[in-house]
This record gives sequence, C-alpha cells and structure tokens, in this order.
Amino acid sequence: MNRFPSTLFTALPLTAVLVAPVVADACTSMLVTKGATTDGSTFITYAADAHELYGELYYTPARRHAAGSMRDVMEWDTGKFLGRIKQPAATYSVVGNMNEHQLSISESTFTGRKELEGPSGIIDYGSLIYIALERSKTAREAIQVMTDLVAEYGYASTGETFSIADPKEAWLLEMIGKGEGQKGAVWVARKLPDGYISAHANQSRIRQFPLNDSATTLYSPDVISFARAKGWYTGADKDFSFADTYHPLDFGGQRFSEARVWSIFRRAAPSQKLGVEFADGADTTKRLPLWVKPDKKVSVQDAMALMRDHFEGTPLDMSKDVGAGPYAVPYRWRPMTWDVDGKSYVHERAISTQQTGFSFVAQMRSTLPDAIGGVLWFGVDDTFTTVYTPMYAGIRQVPKNFSQGVASRGEFSWDSSFWVFNWVSNQAYGRWSDMIVDVQKAQGDLEGQFLADQANIESIAQVLYKRTPEQARQYLTEYSLQQGDKVHARWRKLGEQLLVKYIDGNVRDNTGKVGHPRYPDAWYRRIAADNGKILESHEKPEPKPAAPAAPAQPAAPAQPAAPKPTVAPAP
Repeated sequence: MNRFPSTLFTALPLTAVLVAPVVADACTSMLVTKGATTDGSTFITYAADAHELYGELYYTPARRHAAGSMRDVMEWDTGKFLGRIKQPAATYSVVGNMNEHQLSISESTFTGRKELEGPSGIIDYGSLIYIALERSKTAREAIQVMTDLVAEYGYASTGETFSIADPKEAWLLEMIGKGEGQKGAVWVARKLPDGYISAHANQSRIRQFPLNDSATTLYSPDVISFARAKGWYTGADKDFSFADTYHPLDFGGQRFSEARVWSIFRRAAPSQKLGVEFADGADTTKRLPLWVKPDKKVSVQDAMALMRDHFEGTPLDMSKDVGAGPYAVPYRWRPMTWDVDGKSYVHERAISTQQTGFSFVAQMRSTLPDAIGGVLWFGVDDTFTTVYTPMYAGIRQVPKNFSQGVASRGEFSWDSSFWVFNWVSNQAYGRWSDMIVDVQKAQGDLEGQFLADQANIESIAQVLYKRTPEQARQYLTEYSLQQGDKVHARWRKLGEQLLVKYIDGNVRDNTGKVGHPRYPDAWYRRIAADNGKILESHEKPEPKPAAPAAPAQPAAPAQPAAPKPTVAPAP
C-alpha cells in the first residue's frame, strides 16, 4: 500500500505550520548537552501549555522558492495575519519542532516589563521558531536567523526564552521587544557548558554574562545601552543582568515559574541540595543557577520522567492537601490565585498540568545521519499521562491522529489523539490514585517497547540509508506512522477499559467481580471533622450474640493439704 501520496507535497500551504491559534504562553522546557546524556545525544524537552491549545504535530516539507517569493506570517497565538517576508531559495522540512538537520527549538514566555509590551513588528515568537527551523542547520545559525529577522521585520511579542539545540550544542536565547513604536529587540544567548543541563519556565533566567566570549555568549549591541537609556540600569557593564533588568523576579515568578526549574534540578542533581526555599517565593533573593551538572547521565527515558512532575515528595506536593480529594489528585482547576476571608492563596503550578496541548523530547545525535539521528518523541495532552511516540526527523508524513486539521479545540473527533488522550486523562482526574496505575501500565508498555526497538529500527534504517537516503526515510516514515496508529488505538481501548472498570464509583477486578472500596480512612476523618454531627449514625448496633460456654474441663485430682507453717510469716 502506498503511504506516500503525491498530493502530500502540494496540498499544504506555505503557512500551514502557523494557521492554528494556540496561545501557548505558559510552558516548560529543558536542555541537556551531549556530555550529560547516556549516549551522547543532546535533548530539548517542551510542554506547550495553554487552555485553548489543540495539540497536533506540525509538518512542513522541504521546498524550493522562486526568486521574489514571499511568505505569509500568521501569529502563532491567534492565527492573525501579521505581514509578509521574503523567502530564501530553499527551506528545510520540519516535523513538529525539529527540522531535517536535527535542529530543534522550543520556548517559554516570560512577558517582561510592561513598558515593553506592544512592540512594533511582524515576527511573533511562534513564527520565529518555525521560520528559523525552515532556514537553519545549526543552533548557532538559528540564533543568527532569529535575531536578523526581528532586526529587519520587527518583533511582535513580549519576552521569550528559547531552547535551541543541534546534535552538538545547546543554547538559551532570551529576547524582548523594545516597546510600542520601536522596532527590533534586545537579546542575549548563552551556550550551555558540555555536561550540564538547564531549564526555563516563563521567567527570564540569564543574569550576568561574559561580554568578550563569542564562543559561548552572543548578545545584541544595545542590550545594555537600551536599559541605560530607559533608566533601568546604571551600574558597570560587567555587572549587567538581563533577567533582573528586563524581567525582575517576584513572588509569582519564583513560585509558579522557577519552582518548575527547581523541580527539574532537584531531581537531576540532588547533590546540589537545592531546598524548597528556591521555589516557594518566600525569599526572592534565593536564585537558582542557570545550569547544573546532573548527578548521573540522562537517558531519553530520564528526560521523559523529568517532564512528569507534581512536586511529589516535597513540601509543594500537590497530592497531599485537601484540594487533592480522597484520591490524591495532583491537579487544581484555575484560577491559580484566590482570595477568601481577606487572605490571598495560591495553587501550585507544576510541570505536569491539565492544559498541555502537546509536549516532546527532542533527541539529536551526531553519530547518525540526520534523518535517523533526530527523533521527536511526541505526545499530546498532560505530560504525566501522555505516551511519547517516536517521530523521526527524516519522515515524509505524520500519523493522521496527530496531524493538523483532524479536529480542533472546539471540535471533538475520535480520530484525534488529542481528544482521545484528554478523554482518558479526564477520567483519571476523577479517581487518580486508582486509575493512574492503569494509565502508567499502558504508558510504560508502549514507551518501553519503543525504546527497546529503537536500536534495531535504526540499524535497519542505516542499512537502507547506505543504499539511498530516501529508502531510509520511507522506512522511518512507515515506522512512525505505525507507532502513531498503535498508540491511538491502544489509548482509545484504555479509555473504554477505564470506563467499564470504574463506572459509578465501582471497581471491577480481573475476574469481572464488582467491588465497592472505601475511601481512605484519612478522608473519612476529614468528613467526620467537617460534618460529623450531621453524618454520625445513631442506629444502635445489634447486640453481639453471647459466646458459647466453654466445655467443662475434668476436675483435677485432689492434692494433699499443704502443711501449716511452723514459723509465722513476715509482717
């Protein structure tokens, strides 16, 4: 059967990647250098979180463009037309957030100073990512492309941190526009030292940086002078902090954003002993390092696990307070901040959250041809309940269940993995401590098989690549399509099984017998403490039947009388 229809390369418009409005303004991303991984890969992880984001896998084929061709720029958050830019002679294919050269890019929005909102320009942060992927081969080249684009066409977004990595290097780029009526942006980029990891989550993180080390640090010529002109900085250039100037840390930034970075660092590098004081917002002078060296090398599976977190085992553990209910649900519906009886409170913002549209672990390897070495482990919905499915950098098509246009945020479809995964997770949110066991079993089976098969799949692909690269691409396309289909079918079956097993508060065991398990005793105590006077039963318990009399024992033989003492007992 031909899985590579000829219409694939002509049916998608030039703006196909950017047509869906997403509002992905609350995200988490991690970078892992090749010296910090078990196999010499570099990794980028990303969770795209927004309540109106429909999770799908974008695909744009490589193209050649006639002289004078223009490209429409559609704002990623809204789908609004922003303008047109010149096309280069050729653009590269892009699968999700990875291109055919294994270059990968992700982001998190930090907004920044209010005075810098409303910048003038036609390149928004989302478009910047996908245009750079179409035009760049390496992380360093992507930084050049991105900063040149905003200089020429203007930047249309607020502050952003970008993760940018290729098979050899991993970089952080932070950028913010210059405010209403001013074109361009100020920015700084730092290369991670090999053997280290970094992360960001909606808070600017680059503080002081070297001014004369272009091998590891790049920055806009006016990054300091612009702040001086605004009156925001008066110190020496060497002491200038990008983050403290353009996005000063406050309670919310620490509790809701840096807390997620802390939770990655504390698990990857427990020897650093980074306590909860770096995350709880009580003291904003407690600052996390920009990067840490993990205590052990990070595998693909470890990277997936680091993106699955509700602060378990910490004072911020979301499964422990009364809001978790009887089934220890580590989720809180929005808003995150709330007032009651004159006091203000917060809910935690964890890495794993219900409003994730899609997430991925991008794996890049310099030891393999690009088409084989790049794997986008892609998932939809909540990172804790998703299944990361391998999509190779060289594929020519993406699975229908992940593809664009199958459904939308306002239109359900059983053909959409986004909706099937949400169906499962939203069942699990109601009875978390029980259902998550079933979910993780299915998740582990699928991901475990993908990882177990990876070496063999890639060995076959390398043999085919030596014949012709296109044979390897066709093989990996077929493989990726099959795995997408498998995940979708298994997750729909899982949803059906959960509904049957747990319907109406029952629990059906493997034999089909229905049971009615109690709530945990701790929850009953909370109910009793809250409303025990009303709920206490006054029914008198039935008297217990008397115990049957013990059978008579045979009489013991008579004993001779003890002799009377001849001496009186002591008083």
